Amino acid sequence: MRLDYQRFVDWADDNIVNRPEKVMLAFLLVTIVFAAGLGSVSTEAGTQQFAEDIPSANALERIENEFLPAFDESGGSTQLVQRDANVLSKRSLLAMLRAQQAMEERSDMYVSSTSSAAGLVAQTIDPDATTLEQQIRALERAPQGEVRQAVRENADNPALTGTVSNDFNAKSASASATIGVVQHDLPGGAGGGTAGQSGESPLTSVQNDAQRIIDAELDADITVFGSGIIADEFSTVINDSLLIVTPAAVLLIVGFLVVAYRDLLDLLLGTLSLGLAIIWTFGFLGLAGIPFNNIMISIPPLLLAVGIDFGIHAINRYREDRATGLDIESAMTVATDQLLVAFFIVTGTTVIGFLSNLASDLPPIRDFGVVAGVGIIFTFFIFGIFLPAAKVWIDRRRDGWPIPTFSQRPLGEEGSALGAVLSVGVTIARVAPVAMLVLALVFSAGAAGYATGVDTSFTQEDFLPPEEVSPFLKSLPEPFAPSDYSAVATLNFLEDKFTSTQGGSITIYLEGRMENDAALERIHRAGEDPPDEFVEAENRRAESTSIVTIIQDRAEQDPEFAALVERNDRNDNGVPDDNLAKIYSELEESPAGDRASEYLADDHRSARIVYTVSADASDSEAVAAGSEVSDRFREDATLTGNTVVFQEVSDLIFESAIQSLALALGLTIVFLMFIYWVLEGLPSLGIANLAPIFVAVASVAGTMRVLGISFNAFTATILSLTIGLGIDYSVHIVHRFIDERRERPLIPALRRTVVGTGGALLGSMATTAFGIGVLVLAVLSVLGQFGVLTAISIVYSFLASLLVLPSALVVWDRIVNGDPDTAMGPRPAADGGAVSGTNPDDRDGAPAITAEDRPRNTEGSQ
Repeated sequence: MRLDYQRFVDWADDNIVNRPEKVMLAFLLVTIVFAAGLGSVSTEAGTQQFAEDIPSANALERIENEFLPAFDESGGSTQLVQRDANVLSKRSLLAMLRAQQAMEERSDMYVSSTSSAAGLVAQTIDPDATTLEQQIRALERAPQGEVRQAVRENADNPALTGTVSNDFNAKSASASATIGVVQHDLPGGAGGGTAGQSGESPLTSVQNDAQRIIDAELDADITVFGSGIIADEFSTVINDSLLIVTPAAVLLIVGFLVVAYRDLLDLLLGTLSLGLAIIWTFGFLGLAGIPFNNIMISIPPLLLAVGIDFGIHAINRYREDRATGLDIESAMTVATDQLLVAFFIVTGTTVIGFLSNLASDLPPIRDFGVVAGVGIIFTFFIFGIFLPAAKVWIDRRRDGWPIPTFSQRPLGEEGSALGAVLSVGVTIARVAPVAMLVLALVFSAGAAGYATGVDTSFTQEDFLPPEEVSPFLKSLPEPFAPSDYSAVATLNFLEDKFTSTQGGSITIYLEGRMENDAALERIHRAGEDPPDEFVEAENRRAESTSIVTIIQDRAEQDPEFAALVERNDRNDNGVPDDNLAKIYSELEESPAGDRASEYLADDHRSARIVYTVSADASDSEAVAAGSEVSDRFREDATLTGNTVVFQEVSDLIFESAIQSLALALGLTIVFLMFIYWVLEGLPSLGIANLAPIFVAVASVAGTMRVLGISFNAFTATILSLTIGLGIDYSVHIVHRFIDERRERPLIPALRRTVVGTGGALLGSMATTAFGIGVLVLAVLSVLGQFGVLTAISIVYSFLASLLVLPSALVVWDRIVNGDPDTAMGPRPAADGGAVSGTNPDDRDGAPAITAEDRPRNTEGSQ
């Protein structure tokens, strides 16, 4: 196995050093192929993408297809949200009708029907006013007193009470808000989708145009709202966030890279390599047909994080070897021999961290794991092969170009102030390594225990811009200033004004023959002795709306229908038992037919029951109570509704976080032990490698609770991501340490490793932490939380690698080697010989460059 590994390294060395032009050309051709896929990248936004294949979400979709809710989004509708001191005044009612008429007169609005409290009041005044024009004329002619009387006559009519705010006062005929509905018959039957629908909505242009028309033609506070508006803001917020975050990240990253590289050509080469990684990854996205979702906004910063680390290490290690007096080819050969192995280990562990998200039941998180993992593999090839080859090609021609060289010194020197700071962990490891590990263990256990209180959340607002964008972002010049957003403000207004003060609701989707004699009795009995989380009506029954309550309401208004119900009611409880097909037929032909269709399917094979939930019940408590009631049905009963779907997704997010963490840790341990056994014959080195990662993961989880950040659709990946990115720092130190340890005693080898490698790690940490930290500027607050947590995880991983890892390596060395004052010597080769830790094998008969053959300085690192 070792020979196979060495053959790959030899092949890479030969092409990098002897055929750099061919390497560069090959990477250019591959870039062209992936660039062709950039135009095929599609976007997917919103909450619907997280609800695929979830039973409650599937049931909710069936309800939307089978029933006709009052504000049916799936049928293609627009809501006109009107606000005024009294929206039931004559002036306000006329404004609503004129807004609907303005839309109806436009052929590109595809208006099929309208409904509103204004239309109902107008028809009460003039029953023959069936068109908007007639209703407007009826209201115009009616005095204010007649309008008030018409409102009072409908005080108990759900067609009015269901469309006005919860401050409706029947006596004064007043309310502060109302909702009018415009139904659309879109070409091809395209519907508007639910409010959480992902991707583009055919209603977006319709609703945006409607808002412009109403604002221009009417002097009224009417807000156009619907799935088109929400879908538009789902997509817009992604573009606005990228437009703000990307330039800020580029400026910060370039600034840090200027300090890290201190050379114009190296800076351009590193930046070009980062660009190739982005093009390859997003080209793969398009070619593979994977949609770009909200979570993937974090992929460019993640690729930059790993790419910057690889680039700084590659250039820094090459400079170190050049500083010893080696020529371009020899220095690059020595550097790549060591770096390709380190990069491979980092890539393997990072990919494991990302691919562990495949264990998630949520498609967007799985897609994120795949794309991030593929992107890291691309980054390995670009920075492990292309960058070194391009560096060789440039340095061979550098002297002939009129470009100044500012500095080719590596980062990090022994004896410097930076070196003293970086070696603090070595000093601790020399004096009290066991105490340091015990302290780290206690701290990690405490942080992990504290982190068990981290909440989990999933809401539609996570994917929408905030109600108020920060003044700083609003002050940015065009084109960076974010758009004007209204969706969250409207949603909050609707929740405040139109949600019952008793709380939300839970829906049960019932499948079975609703014409069976006992079907309605079972619906009726299920509401008896409700859980405490449900609002209780009279006779200890759950407050609910169903086909049963629709029948009872109709019976109270229609004596003839009441007689029909009574004739078929065996136990005189107001619920018919027999001849249900006849009852349904009579109900559907009555004025209550539209309401009945909201709770009973046309084929009478399914129904829905909506239970009112107490205001003080949490979502999890409401779902548990709903499950208790749904279990009372003999038919197939599925608990659903937005509350249920979002709670189920929230639970899956938490499960994903824990499963991904466990999988990433387990596979990383196996991978590291295997790779160190193959490369060094020391599998136990993989255990030592993980010590700082446990500290970092526990610290990140504890920090989430301190900062009040919950596991959500964005932060669900943070723990496995901490492993994927954090392992980078410890791998570089461990891999360099084992090479140094084979040539010198324990503490000198450790100090040389940490001081040299620490310089490159510090540059990488600062660049990537700030580069990813700029996500805090994103319009989406949850994306900012993700950026902060990722930056924190990088800082924690860096600090743990410098402070905890040296002690772990000292303890490991004492157990494995016994004598810290002598070098370990060369590792055994596969053929029984010895192989130096950093030296290439003989090539083409030339002697190998050994540690003794070349001078060693105390600067730099890999």
